Amino acid sequence: MIKKMNSLERCLAALDFKIPDRIPVVPQSFLFACKTAGYEIGEINKSGKLMAETHLVTQNKFGYDGIVVDVDDASLAEACGAKIIFRKDDVAAVDEEHPVVKNLKDVYELELPDPYNDARLPEWLKATEILKEKVGEEVFIMGRADQGPFSLACLLRGPQQFMIDLVMADPEDIHALLDYCRRAATLFAKAQKDCGAHATSIGEAFSGPNLISPKMYRDFAFDHQKAMVQEVQEYGIPLSLHICGDASMIFKDMVNTKAKIIEIDWKVDMAMAKREAADKAVIMGNVDPSKPLVWGTPDDVRMQCRDIIECTGGIGVFLSSGCAMGYNTPEENVRAMIETAAEYGTYEKIAALNKN
Repeated sequence: MIKKMNSLERCLAALDFKIPDRIPVVPQSFLFACKTAGYEIGEINKSGKLMAETHLVTQNKFGYDGIVVDVDDASLAEACGAKIIFRKDDVAAVDEEHPVVKNLKDVYELELPDPYNDARLPEWLKATEILKEKVGEEVFIMGRADQGPFSLACLLRGPQQFMIDLVMADPEDIHALLDYCRRAATLFAKAQKDCGAHATSIGEAFSGPNLISPKMYRDFAFDHQKAMVQEVQEYGIPLSLHICGDASMIFKDMVNTKAKIIEIDWKVDMAMAKREAADKAVIMGNVDPSKPLVWGTPDDVRMQCRDIIECTGGIGVFLSSGCAMGYNTPEENVRAMIETAAEYGTYEKIAALNKN
């Protein structure tokens, strides 16, 4: 019998590939947290105090183990000069009709953002600081660094135009933009560490096989992700890499970035991911945020959570949603995910799964 752990201890044990007292639950819950605390996302996305409040209210209510500090995919791009469309009841978005980088040569004139002073990045960092002060000795805090190099490049250049660039433009200019974006994201990731986060993370949805081929990923995205992982983790904080959609064809490459955590979307087979990641990366996922989390029953959620625990063995795993949970996720389904971790992901059951 192992001693009872608090949420932070539980997550740190998983990061060390040890068996925790139970599998940790780290949902991507910023939209769900916003609704639970009684806000629309547009009411909180400029206030670090309100961002933190939504997470404090929701983590206290449901008792999950890790908080992912997030609010939209546009904040880092905004700090780099992008125009933003703000909406009361939906996440802020980059205005793609007015790209920052109208010509790839423009990148050579761009200034790097200051995470402590530019646009809304200071508010993200304020949220991290508040969470660290209030619950940071007991709860795992993942301060997201917003978008990674490839996705940030898409937002600054315009996704459609950047896809054309990958085929037609001078690769040297493409890599110059990606290098700028890597440096910008790295500054934000390091700032998250300095403000008290236990881990940081990047979203790289645009670099997945749903949009570009595995060859293009390896030619353009991989090296910049790997370089960012190395620099951030040498700074002393684990980095999590998230690529939306079915990233199965590039999953080995994601592991080869040496990111400490890899967030798995619901379309990726967790058994395969665990085989490939082994003890090289913690995998985080991947309960389908639509069905069962929104459209299923608590029993459906329990079944999927049990399947994840069984097929991964429960070691080196954060049980999570496979991408962000929606506003409309029923509370009983969130409770079912947490209850399954407590009932079926215990030390004894994980040990039994790994006995052979």
